[in-house]
Amino acid sequence: MSLPRRQWLLQATGAVAALGLGGCHRATPTWDPASGLPDHIEGQWLGPSMERAHAWRDGQLGEARATDNAASSAQGDGPLKRVHTLVLGGGVAGLAAADHLQQAGLDDLVVLELEDAAGGNSRSHRMQGLACPQGAHYLPVPGEQAVDVAQWLSQQGLIHRHQGRWRGDERHLCHSPQERLFRPDVQPAQGHWPGHWQEGVLPFDAPDAATLSQVRRFEAEVRQLAGALRFSLPTVHQRWQGALTTLDQQTFAQWLDSRGYTSPALRWVLDYACRDDYGASPQAVSAWAGLQYFASRHMMGSVVDEDHAPEGVLTWPEGNDHLIQRLVRPLGDRVQGGNVALRIQPLRHEVLVDVWSHRRQRVERWAAKQVVIALPLWVARRLLQAVPEPLQAVQGLLHPSPWLVTNLLLKGLPHPRTGAPLSWDNVTYTGQGVLDVVQPALGYVNARHQEMTWPFGAGLWTHYWALGGSGPEQARAHRQALSTQPWQHWAVRVLADLARIHPDLPEQVQRMDLTRWGHGMITPVPGLRSHPGLQALWQPQGRLHFAHSDLSAYSVFEEAFTHGVRAARQVLAASAVPLRTA
Repeated sequence: MSLPRRQWLLQATGAVAALGLGGCHRATPTWDPASGLPDHIEGQWLGPSMERAHAWRDGQLGEARATDNAASSAQGDGPLKRVHTLVLGGGVAGLAAADHLQQAGLDDLVVLELEDAAGGNSRSHRMQGLACPQGAHYLPVPGEQAVDVAQWLSQQGLIHRHQGRWRGDERHLCHSPQERLFRPDVQPAQGHWPGHWQEGVLPFDAPDAATLSQVRRFEAEVRQLAGALRFSLPTVHQRWQGALTTLDQQTFAQWLDSRGYTSPALRWVLDYACRDDYGASPQAVSAWAGLQYFASRHMMGSVVDEDHAPEGVLTWPEGNDHLIQRLVRPLGDRVQGGNVALRIQPLRHEVLVDVWSHRRQRVERWAAKQVVIALPLWVARRLLQAVPEPLQAVQGLLHPSPWLVTNLLLKGLPHPRTGAPLSWDNVTYTGQGVLDVVQPALGYVNARHQEMTWPFGAGLWTHYWALGGSGPEQARAHRQALSTQPWQHWAVRVLADLARIHPDLPEQVQRMDLTRWGHGMITPVPGLRSHPGLQALWQPQGRLHFAHSDLSAYSVFEEAFTHGVRAARQVLAASAVPLRTA
């Protein structure tokens, strides 16, 4: 875009008066020339501690990583700490493993988490006392193959069986209206801003014959592949076969091209789907991943019959942190934050783990009979002195996608556009990038949508931006920009993206709190899911048990939870401890 960022935003906020809607528009805000933001907007970086993680990366935490005497009884100032099972990582997988172990009667366990609070990319935040997500914000009601997730959700009273299917509790299902799509290509009546909101997020409300033909052909092909190849969610229950490997060896974009799917509307939906679930575009993810999205969970609801309709979405103001807290509370002080794993050394009868304690500012050593490594695989490799061959083999295919999640506290809602009203999920239909960034944003979620008291009081929106781009190089460039640019730099871009739809939004924004996920989720690049090393890591590696969504080649709650439970069962099978019975 040729216009400077600040000038573009100023023109966007002035569009209301230009359209003759000045009566709904207060005075144009003044702008900070240094940042390009309106000077009344406050903000900050939140989320994972980049300083803590980079200190670990650069080997600046203690001396444990350079210690050769792995068999010594203690390291640093504290005594040796013993526990039967040590879980490294307090994300969904680690907490699911600990929860399953505790329910089975194995109480001698500890979960060590790098951040001060557990939750991984499902943590939440509060603005003026209002809850909002910092990452993952919903969970579809599980299908029949997500056995472990469904069993736990049922125990929690969040879902129940009805006529042979899982159904969500009405209190936790997403309220209506659920989603809408902004169509900038629709011209409304005279005197209104350009563009129009339509219900749903599929741009197929009035498709031409060619588009409709391709949409129906795609749906039919997905159904045929789903039946023949038995796509599963979680993928751990999927019997892998050669046809799936063939799909996994090419990009989704290549597969779509080879099948003649050229409709711009259809390609936009598929691009949005990949960025939404995987953080990257069809040019970056494998054809298996692109089809997995639709064949195992989602279908194109605009023309699909009711037998394929989804069961609904569970969501809360704080997003998936609602689920995290249900996992954390029963564990109590077994979950210990502020601990950075430095080294994992398996011995004959136990595993030694050196940890940097931020609270005590010292290296501490743990000894455990079993260790669950619920960490990203690229992190796990750095911690192991003797790296298992399968883990070494997959390293070249581990490419994480960065994300930016921005929560905006609003004094009031901007002037409404024509069409569907404010919904839980609000998406813009456009293939154009935002300013100088390659990938368009995913839209915004109304964080107060589930509150019974809304719409009274302040507004709170959560803006999502997947920055994996079309390949690892773009992901690295965006990750570098997230780590080096101030929050104001990204706030300007987020505000510009939203001002394209809501020109008067900047004057309503009071505060913008941004969360950067430099390594937000693994990208299912071609060759990763079908790599034999990945599935080999599902099995115990001596006293080590890997548990992370990376093991499924993509990051969603169902995959992480299932791998956590699998690892817990392996610990129980290897442990001679009395277990509770139902």
